[in-house]
Formats: sequence, structure tokens, C-alpha cells
Amino acid sequence: MKHVVPIPEKHDGKLGDRSNTRVWLRLLSCTMAIEKEIQRRFAERGMTLPRFDVLAALDRCPDGMTMGALSQALLVTNGNVTQLAQKLKRDGLIAVTPLPTDRRTSIVKLTDEGRQQFHKLARAHNDWIDQMLAGLDFTQRERLYVALGTMKISIARASQGRKAR
Repeated sequence: MKHVVPIPEKHDGKLGDRSNTRVWLRLLSCTMAIEKEIQRRFAERGMTLPRFDVLAALDRCPDGMTMGALSQALLVTNGNVTQLAQKLKRDGLIAVTPLPTDRRTSIVKLTDEGRQQFHKLARAHNDWIDQMLAGLDFTQRERLYVALGTMKISIARASQGRKAR
């Protein structure tokens, strides 16, 4: 069996008296490691994570989206979406057409080729995530999912409390 080198941590791996910070650092290191590996595997297939995200958003909306709605869905600026859309259009993965009632607004849709490529990449992406999380059994994944949901609520409360001050 191949020796597995653990992902380095920014601390000694023990919770100690700074458990909240250490949990956050471990979560961050896992997230960064997964994202780096996904980006590497996408690059091997001529894809980037931002381009994949655009394709995924458009796959969820078969009738298409305005550029503004797409930027909101991806939580990025209109300029970022425009650049990505231009490259995806050039590659034949999306179609960009002006809205008949407002020529200043464009509708973005997946092409047949874009949908095929996305579905192929999405299957691979799911397989990669399955491989990376294979060390967790169903119960562990379920507990982690619930704990992370609780964490999201806690973060939202802290964020709203900060805004109220």
C-alpha cells in the first residue's frame, strides 16, 4: 500500500485552547487541498473551475440567463462573467444572444456541445470528490454535513450581529 503524506496544518494538529481557530484552519486546509486538486484535474482536461462554474449555472437554467443573473448566481462581477462568457462562446460551449425586448441585455445558454462537455466533466468532478472523501463513511459524512450546517448558521448570526453594531 502506498504511503500517504498528510496535508500540512498551520498548527500541530491538536485542538488545545484555540479550538475554534484550529477547526477553522483545518476546514480551510481541507477546502484548499480539494480545490487545488480539482483545479489540477480540470486543467488536464483544458477546463478551469470558473468556466466549469459558468457551465454548471447554465445547466441548471436550460432556458438561459441574463449576464446579470449569471454574475449574481456565481457571486462575481459582471466584468468577470463577460470575460468568461466571451471565451466560452469562442470555444462553442455557450451561445450569447441579445434579448429581443432589450438589445442591451444578453441571454446566455449552453450549446449542445457545451451541455455534453459539462455533463462529462460533472461526472468526472463527482468521481473526484467521491475519491477524496472516500475515507469517510456515510455516517461520518452525514455528521460533518450537519455540523457544517450548524457552522453556517453560526457564521450568519455573527455576521448579522456585526452589521447591527
